[in-house]
Formats: sequence, C-alpha cells, structure tokens
Amino acid sequence: MNRIDESRPFVPVRIAVLTISDTRTPKTDRSGPLLASMIEDAGHIVAECASAADDVKSIRKQVKKWIKNKKIDVVITTGGTGFTGRDVTPEAVHPLFEKEIEGFSVLFHMQSYLTVGTSTVQSRACGGLAKGTYIFCVPGSPGACEDAWTGILKAQLDNRHRPCSFIEIMPRLQENKRKRAKA
Repeated sequence: MNRIDESRPFVPVRIAVLTISDTRTPKTDRSGPLLASMIEDAGHIVAECASAADDVKSIRKQVKKWIKNKKIDVVITTGGTGFTGRDVTPEAVHPLFEKEIEGFSVLFHMQSYLTVGTSTVQSRACGGLAKGTYIFCVPGSPGACEDAWTGILKAQLDNRHRPCSFIEIMPRLQENKRKRAKA
C-alpha cells in the first residue's frame, strides 16, 4: 500500500516528457501537457517537453539526448506503445536500457485493467534505467497517462513513499560503474 512519510522533506526530481506521434501536433496533443501538469502538481520540475515522430531514430535520438543531460532524472514518453506498424517506442528505447523495470509494465497493466479492462493487452508500456536515468514509456491516451502517473509514478517518484521509492536509490544507480572505474 502507498504511504507517504510526511515527516520527511519532499525532494523534487527533473522530468522530461516526450510525446510520440505522427498525428498529434502541439495544439492537439493532450497527453504530453497532461503529464506535465500532473508532474508539476506533484511538486516536480518539468525539465523539458518535446515531440518526436513514430520513428525509431527520432525517438532514440531524443531519449539519448536526455539520458546524457545531467539535469534530467526521469524521462516519460507517451505514445507508440501499441502494436501497429507505426508503434515503435519500445523498439527505440529498449536497446538503451541497462536494466529493465519489469514491474512497471506489470503494475501499469494492473492499473490500466481497472480503467479499460482487457484492452490493456494492446499496450507495450515499459520502463528501464539508462546511465542513472529512469525511463518510462506509456500509451498515448490521456487516460493511460493518468493511470501510469497516479497509479504508479507519482508515488514511486516521491522520496517520502514508504516502504521505498525510485528516488531514494538514485544515488546508487551507477555504483557498479564507479567500482569498475576504481579497479
């Protein structure tokens, strides 16, 4: 069960949001702005927002740019997680993962099932780590973004969440690299 320890100070993280679509424009995109609004409402910082076409190279280029940016802690993509021909977000992002967060997909489907029932099987939502940056790929609908944020990410990106959160382990995400560098 989610529990917030109010005795601990909140630590905001810097989150980048990438809308992936061939059809949505900045004027018609509802998911990217919804994610940005929920991120800010939770007290975090929207470090950057961008959009990319449903194209492996475009998606990977933007996500890699943000992974390299020391001022970005988390990347959330919205769109391209289905299984039609143009849905290539997992193909673009999986090769960047050093570690996959399998539980994110499982929890996303559990949360999504409560909203859309068995239609959740049409999503390939995923999460992983790359160079100390958390990456989460969620479907492009506002409802799916809300399920992912309110049902999973809002709590896990809050350092006060108990018994544990993604944030409290951030300093240790690259400890194997530091050990190898010393050897």
